Amino acid sequence: MQEIKFYSTNLIAKNVNVKEAVLKGLAEDKGLYMPDKIPALTEKELAELKNADYPEIAFAILKKFLSNFVSDDELKKICDDAYDFPVPIEKIADNISIMRLDKGPTAAFKDFAARAMARLMELFLEQENKKLLILTATSGDTGSAVANAFHGCESIKLIVLFPEKEITDRQRKLMTTLGDNISVVAIDGKFDDCQALVKDAFVDTDLTGLNLSSANSINFARLMPQIVYYVYAYLKLDKEINVCIPSGNFGNLMGGLIAKKMGVPIKKFIVAVNENDEVANFFKTQLYEKIEPSKNCISNAMNVGHPSNLSRLIALYGGIMDEKGSIKKMPDMEKIHRDMNCYSVSDEETKQEIKSIYKKYGVIVEPHGAVGLKAMKNYIAETSDSTPVVCVETADPAKFPEVIREVINIDPPLPESMREAMEKEENYEKMACDYETFKKFIVSSS
Repeated sequence: MQEIKFYSTNLIAKNVNVKEAVLKGLAEDKGLYMPDKIPALTEKELAELKNADYPEIAFAILKKFLSNFVSDDELKKICDDAYDFPVPIEKIADNISIMRLDKGPTAAFKDFAARAMARLMELFLEQENKKLLILTATSGDTGSAVANAFHGCESIKLIVLFPEKEITDRQRKLMTTLGDNISVVAIDGKFDDCQALVKDAFVDTDLTGLNLSSANSINFARLMPQIVYYVYAYLKLDKEINVCIPSGNFGNLMGGLIAKKMGVPIKKFIVAVNENDEVANFFKTQLYEKIEPSKNCISNAMNVGHPSNLSRLIALYGGIMDEKGSIKKMPDMEKIHRDMNCYSVSDEETKQEIKSIYKKYGVIVEPHGAVGLKAMKNYIAETSDSTPVVCVETADPAKFPEVIREVINIDPPLPESMREAMEKEENYEKMACDYETFKKFIVSSS
């Protein structure tokens, strides 16, 4: 199989192989790594996977990117170990299904990427006899999933930054109760501030010797596993589908777009955002304006005023966007509109959708899933498209008990993994949004 090389979306840093892309996380020029070719999934390969279980599907997809660096036995072990939980697809109406990606150890879709990523990075570090210090910003669920996935890794230390006032108590406790090789920092600011601190550290020459990397979706190792569940959804429905994706930093959408480019029959992506509507406005006007500061919505993992992965999306469609959001070359907007419709959903609409879905189907959805379902309704009303839709449910409702109680007067049951974390003692730092202070913390943690 011809080796895939990875280029930076800023087109300045040199091309690297997949191992280098995974261990670096971010390119030296602050761009994000993208594959120079998208491997194909043939109709025959898809047919052979029709009755496969989730780890088998993951193995087939990840092998397309990793075969030159990971043996089949090692990759099978990674997939079997990472995906030891169910991935239910619940049909709630004739043409509407919910794919629940909330059954992993931290009850969020980030478990799919984080668990495979942690195992892959450990393998690469063992091959290179190296250690890593990983910096990660979270708007809600990434931090807990990454912290749990990397907890106990001897070759990796992890620092997680989160916006102090914009995640739920339960989201926070899933990462602040671990300790050991996991450090957690509450930043007095927004998610975008946390992400900016991380990116500044990556290009700080004073920190070169610390061997920094990222576990955010800026790292392509986060995107590869996210391709898998779109392949899985198509195989389980065994027909062309539309997919509705609640979107914040746009890594989840990028996984789906790559799956489509590989050959998975996905007709349309319904891109759902909350009141942080910079991408929805860009699709409409072809003018991109970041939202600074981002708006604090109840779907908090989507409170992103400038999604990092937008530069990847634009690159996928022939354009160029730098890390600051400046578009150097416009992408093919006609192709973007052919593949995607984007809708912004308000907090009030989100609450109404939670209530509506529960009343109509007896199903409890959390705010992010509700944003997606409302966007799906908007899309169907606009287009009358009758293609079966798979809506991605990204987290367990138990992570957002205050909203669920307020809207439908029900206390969602707590998964066992979350119950255990709630009973443990928390340990985390609080810090102003100041790079020099953060830099000192990184050095003291190394």
